[in-house]
Amino acid sequence: MAPVLIVGCGYVGRRLAARLRAAGRVVSGLVRTAESAERLQALDITPLVADLDTPVPLPALPAGAEVHYFAPPPPEGVADPRLRRVLGALAGATPQRIVYLSTSGVYGDCAGAWVDETHPLRPTTPRARRRADAETALQSWGVATGVPVVILRVPGIYGPGKLPLERLRQGLPLLREADSPYTNRIHVDDLITTCRAAMARGVPGAAYNVSDGQPSNMTDYFNRIADVTGLPRPPVVGREDIAALSPGMRAFMAESKRLDNRRMREELGVEPRYPTLEAGLAACLEEESDV
Repeated sequence: MAPVLIVGCGYVGRRLAARLRAAGRVVSGLVRTAESAERLQALDITPLVADLDTPVPLPALPAGAEVHYFAPPPPEGVADPRLRRVLGALAGATPQRIVYLSTSGVYGDCAGAWVDETHPLRPTTPRARRRADAETALQSWGVATGVPVVILRVPGIYGPGKLPLERLRQGLPLLREADSPYTNRIHVDDLITTCRAAMARGVPGAAYNVSDGQPSNMTDYFNRIADVTGLPRPPVVGREDIAALSPGMRAFMAESKRLDNRRMREELGVEPRYPTLEAGLAACLEEESDV
């Protein structure tokens, strides 16, 4: 079996790596800090330490690897030089395939419409523009090198240890449900299943929406987490008071779309294990209680 390289081996990457190691795969993870490297070693994952924002040469990358690219773009600019650095380093270690985690934000605001992968990319935030740039650069590189590239457009990720409990404890406000736009999400374990399916049978050059297929809104999401954890529901404000929200939350509230996940289900053969938020939250709390 080919070696596996996970670039940006954080929350999602470590869970994917643990599942691959359990299947007997040899896994390396590219991370930024010594602390992150220690966490990988504890999981029997070979750490490769590099800062993608510096000109220092990257460590030798495994040749012929299946590459899962999870590293985010830089926090500023309109392009993703981090991705380009890794692609340059892969020139002498041609991978078998690359699966790239993008964002559903590349579609921009769709006024609540259902969106499939044929929808044009109209990113409105700097973060989404950097992701769209990365998609374009990676697809061009794939055509030039002959390396199959598969893109996963991912919305909000939730899972054990990745619930907004601290925000609920702080009592930060949200828009009332009547004003709150559609949002989409995916449980981390369903995302990992989709990553593996995309690596095994994703169509080269294709993009796939990844979601549980049950869009709701951000306020409903927080309310349901509050209810199952016993925390107070967050206070709400009307759209006329949107300035009371944090900049990050305002960015989320500025876009509304419902992701069509039929290509994920039909081409990749992925049926979410957690197709509803209720099922996903129950699994999150059960896993956390076992830790």
